[in-house]
Amino acid sequence: MTGGPIQSIVVALMPHLMIAPILLPLVTACVLLFLRDRQHRTKAAISLFAAVLNLAVALALLWWSKQGDGPSAFGVYLPGNWDVPFGIVLVLDRLSGLMLLLAAMVALMALFFALARWHKAGAHFHPLIQIQIMGLNGAFLTGDLFNLFVFFEVMLAASYGLLLHGSGPSRVKSGLHYISINLVASSLFLIGASMIYGVTGTLNMADIAARIPQVAAADRALLHAACAVLAVAFLAKAAMWPLNFWLVPAYSSASAPSAAVFALLTKVGVYVLLRLSTLFFSPEAGASAGFGSQWLAWGGMATLAFGALGMLASQRPARLAGYAVIVSSGTLMAVIGFARPELTASALYYLPSSTMAVAAFFLLAELMDRQRTDPARQRAPEDEEDHLPFALADLEIARTANLDEDEEVLIGRAIPASTALLGLAFICCTVLVAGLPPLSGFIGKFAMLSALLPLQNEAPAVSSASWALVVLIIVSGLFAMVALSRTGIRFFWAPMERGAHLLRVAEFVPIAVLIALCVLFTVRGEAVMRYTSATASSLYHPAGYIDAVFSARPLPTATNAERLGVPAPETRP
Repeated sequence: MTGGPIQSIVVALMPHLMIAPILLPLVTACVLLFLRDRQHRTKAAISLFAAVLNLAVALALLWWSKQGDGPSAFGVYLPGNWDVPFGIVLVLDRLSGLMLLLAAMVALMALFFALARWHKAGAHFHPLIQIQIMGLNGAFLTGDLFNLFVFFEVMLAASYGLLLHGSGPSRVKSGLHYISINLVASSLFLIGASMIYGVTGTLNMADIAARIPQVAAADRALLHAACAVLAVAFLAKAAMWPLNFWLVPAYSSASAPSAAVFALLTKVGVYVLLRLSTLFFSPEAGASAGFGSQWLAWGGMATLAFGALGMLASQRPARLAGYAVIVSSGTLMAVIGFARPELTASALYYLPSSTMAVAAFFLLAELMDRQRTDPARQRAPEDEEDHLPFALADLEIARTANLDEDEEVLIGRAIPASTALLGLAFICCTVLVAGLPPLSGFIGKFAMLSALLPLQNEAPAVSSASWALVVLIIVSGLFAMVALSRTGIRFFWAPMERGAHLLRVAEFVPIAVLIALCVLFTVRGEAVMRYTSATASSLYHPAGYIDAVFSARPLPTATNAERLGVPAPETRP
């Protein structure tokens, strides 16, 4: 059989595959709930298989979103078979395809890391991780604000359980703060969405974008207020300063696999801000064009500065990783605020690379903390008078160490060359987070700097905001390098009586895979940049998105054939 018929069959089935990223983790979570608590191996096998299948689906959808230009680059699926804009609509484009793949890869690696021990440290870990995947996938695919709220809540509900997974007072304390902040954000989401519905009469994103230019002048201030209220909910999730005070305590207290998945949650806020800003406030939005861009740009730069200073002031690896999340999110929000396609393309290259690097760093942070909190290797403070800062840091780590269900510090089995492996992984994470050559972190930052400071003779003068972002990107990289180098010296080079690091192969493999993917981004940088450039171009020309959504038609059935103006399908007697 030739490839033509097979390809046509695949293309025909592909639209129905859009529902799989939502149904697959949902069904898997339901199945896992029927298993007994002690069936750890069965749960792990089912959950891991579902995560691998979710990755395969994400790859297929990414391949589909790349095919062609214009409307052909969009996939629209109507789960309820209702006309747009009245029913639920799922929309796939290059941006959502990229985010689906990123979420699938990070979630799979976090789950694989948890199989070493963390999945046994509490109840319902595997159903929670599957529900988390479902919420993430739904948020990236949905095409209306109501279902965005639904998936937002699903994602947050799962994150509450994952944050409290395990034991320890610091996790419970930070978890209560995390829940409180996100409940407030959810309330603001509802208020903003209801106000937008009151002004535009719809919650479908494409329909809102089409109606915004037609909003009456008397109602435009109310529309902007509604969008501002809605934006606050996502700015809190995207960790914009000063709404990000909850993030570092929560993420650094969570278990390592949960924290790695949480690195994706801030990107949901960034994704929604990028999606809605380019869709609602494009140059075609009339008097609303560019609304909020300057606030987003300067707020992102303030967030970037706060995260850089936080990294410089931190010593624990987990807290360093938490501030690295803020640095990444602040950089992306500042770039979105500039609303320039070439700059956004560079940021979209930086987004997956920085997310995978931070996720790997969260996993690595636990392995590093474990070495310092092993009771057999702890030394009394009075014996370390020559290394008092190191001793105080060790005691601080010991008080906040992650514990399992037996209230014991997690200890793995020593393997040969474990110290060298961890040291090499730490160097790679340092290079990626700080944006040093030759890895993808440097390429992403260099691309953003090149877009901010064009070298062409006919290029316009560089604005003060562009210069401020250039300085912050460079200084934040310097601060990250100083902070991470200091931590690396303390953990790997400081003269302490210790043996080999305690490490399991299953714990190191996810870190190695995430770093290898960043290396692949470096090697295939040109191809990835072409993809992100096409993605940014489609984002800033939302007519293709709007046309693709409104061109979707429900399938004719016996109940809707007359409304659609088509013959009713024949039914068997």
